[in-house]
Amino acid sequence: MPEPLAVATSPEIAEAVPALAVPVGSLEQHGPHLPLDTDTRIAVAVAAALPGLTLAPAIAYGASGEHEGFAGTVSIGSAVLQSVVVEYGRSACRWSPRVLLVNGHGGNAPALAEAVALLRYEGRDVAWLPCAVPGADAHAGHTETSLLLHISPEVVRLDLAEPGDLRPIGEIMPAMRRGGVGAVSDNGVLGDPTAADAIAGARMFEQMVARGAAALARWQPDDRGMLR
Repeated sequence: MPEPLAVATSPEIAEAVPALAVPVGSLEQHGPHLPLDTDTRIAVAVAAALPGLTLAPAIAYGASGEHEGFAGTVSIGSAVLQSVVVEYGRSACRWSPRVLLVNGHGGNAPALAEAVALLRYEGRDVAWLPCAVPGADAHAGHTETSLLLHISPEVVRLDLAEPGDLRPIGEIMPAMRRGGVGAVSDNGVLGDPTAADAIAGARMFEQMVARGAAALARWQPDDRGMLR
């Protein structure tokens, strides 16, 4: 089966009729030590590790309005992302029997849920999967920094890592809704990345892929189209 999709030819795709893994990420600030495409990198790595799927190029922009107070962030918003995913699914499902959207940015979830619900209502076999780590800190902290040290260590500037707001996400959410991440964290970090390490990142990644592969094997989307 051709992999990845971007370097395959049309006849190869027509012959293989592959199911697709489509990473969905963002371009947004991740503090002073992680790159703007952190979420996309994680989504691509997870999607590439799932069995039986052809890797499609990422949808690399997402709904990141809460980060727009920081330079480099480019958000297309939930409404546009939802429209992009709907049209993507309609087009890809003309030749692909199944499409799995692998989401690396939590802020994309509402748009993905709405888009996938519509696609499934229209009879298309589409679902989505979050790149979630149980007990993770919120943003650019120990979790994401450890994952990047495993996936793309060359882009992590650990010497610049510093703690951000350490309060539980539920406690800071009202202020974030009013003023974005900048209202609670001057450096854009929610958590503490300073003790991050690649070994922890490898363990998180392995468990994330294992959970994703098990959900993929079951293929039981919930009422929001998310694989359980």
